[in-house]
Amino acid sequence: MESAHSLNPVAIAVAPNGGRRTKADHPAIPLTPAELARTAAECAEAGAAMIHVHVRDRNGNHLLDADAYREAIAAIRDTVGERLVVQITSEALGIYSPAEQMAVVRDVKPQAVSLALREIVPDSASELSFAHFLAWLHAERVAPQIILYSPEEAVRLSGLQQRGLVPWASVPVLYVLGRYTQGQMSAPADLLPFLATKMPRFNHWSVCAFGRNEAACVTAAALLGGHVRVGFENNLLLPDGTMAASNADLVAAVARALGACGLEIANAAELASQWGM
Repeated sequence: MESAHSLNPVAIAVAPNGGRRTKADHPAIPLTPAELARTAAECAEAGAAMIHVHVRDRNGNHLLDADAYREAIAAIRDTVGERLVVQITSEALGIYSPAEQMAVVRDVKPQAVSLALREIVPDSASELSFAHFLAWLHAERVAPQIILYSPEEAVRLSGLQQRGLVPWASVPVLYVLGRYTQGQMSAPADLLPFLATKMPRFNHWSVCAFGRNEAACVTAAALLGGHVRVGFENNLLLPDGTMAASNADLVAAVARALGACGLEIANAAELASQWGM
């Protein structure tokens, strides 16, 4: 395994809202375009290179909608310019079909998009449409990040690559340490199965984690050569267990930890270069 110090600067992504939490969970969770833009500016200042965006309907519920995405992206760009890579989610949350997920991405044509492998290509029958969708992303220079919830999914993705269904030599991936369950607490050791000796290797991999150990998990990942995602989508707590005042507080805590370990923090341009944007 390569030394972390021989690798590219570490990119910090912020996932500030997700599709589940509301103001009842934390008053600073950004739900509107204006709130997302303000959060983006704060997190860029704190060290983030990318923002992972969910949008909501008028009742605060999870939404995949091209117009809502365009409004949110415009607000973020008006505020931070190119200081952040803007990644939208295609998450179904049990509401949208793979066809609907892919359709909204085609409509928006974002800079970047996250794709949960288990949602977008749930079975072998859906592999061909997935391959066509990836080919479209590649042609349109939309950067995907494949979300992997288990080592088995990493093996499956590698198999799709070997069969020529993925038009990138090494597509960026996100390892999720845990699940969206009440009281979920990730631990750094949860990463080890993804990095076991016989597991596939991806050139650009990131980690997100749940609960107050979020900073410890992603710092461990960075030291092993990975990149990181933090934010209110998965965690509301600082490393000492106190409530974070904002998403920027979580970004800043991790930026300090990475700096203390001698790791360089990537900016948006460096992340875009790493992803071939």
